[in-house]
Amino acid sequence: DLLVGADGAWSKVRRLLSDATPAYSGRSFVETYLFDVDARHPAAAKMVGGGTFGAIDSGENSGDGDSGGNGGNSGNGAGIVAHRESGATIHTYITLAKPLDWFAAIDFTDPDAARARVAAEFDGCAPELTALITDADTAPVLRPLHALPVGHRWDRVPGVTLVGDAAHLSVPDGEGANLAMLDGAALGRALAAHPGDVEAALAAYERELFPRSAAASAAAVALNSATSQELLAALTHGDGESR
Repeated sequence: DLLVGADGAWSKVRRLLSDATPAYSGRSFVETYLFDVDARHPAAAKMVGGGTFGAIDSGENSGDGDSGGNGGNSGNGAGIVAHRESGATIHTYITLAKPLDWFAAIDFTDPDAARARVAAEFDGCAPELTALITDADTAPVLRPLHALPVGHRWDRVPGVTLVGDAAHLSVPDGEGANLAMLDGAALGRALAAHPGDVEAALAAYERELFPRSAAASAAAVALNSATSQELLAALTHGDGESR
């Protein structure tokens, strides 16, 4: 009677509702970890501290968005975000605005070579920053970032709907899991409010879902394209004091 596609970015259920497929956003993460950081990586541990640390070049000083040079110097949207996790672990996401074929030229089966190539994009940066890449205790993992069109929606198909990334995959802004749980709660409320009438419940759920997810996706796109000053303003009161 009811099929809910909660199967993520590459949802198979979505095909029953929409022809939309996620498109590459133009950016990718490279993911690394440092372990036992206080003892083994003290400089990185001090820099990251007990929370989240970011070093971001949003690209507002870039002349041509050079896709092959050093991202740390050319202003092509390179960035590093790291946060401390339990067990004295630092989890790092390196962001690079590069085409997929640029990453395809890196042999990620050779961890040392991959680390060196990614770290080269931050040539000239502080060594404790590049150590998040070069000294990683795990092989670097490539995470290409894909997104559905902002405002993705579908016509009502009996008995089928979507939640989470299956419905509104976006560039990351830290809200994906929250939105997925909100979708699930909203769908549950709609089903409870229309006992015995799945179609009425799904119609009510999607009327709420579509504008909410469109606004969230648009906000994520704006955040990912923000300048350094805009990012700083988003994280502070504008006077350098964090929220």
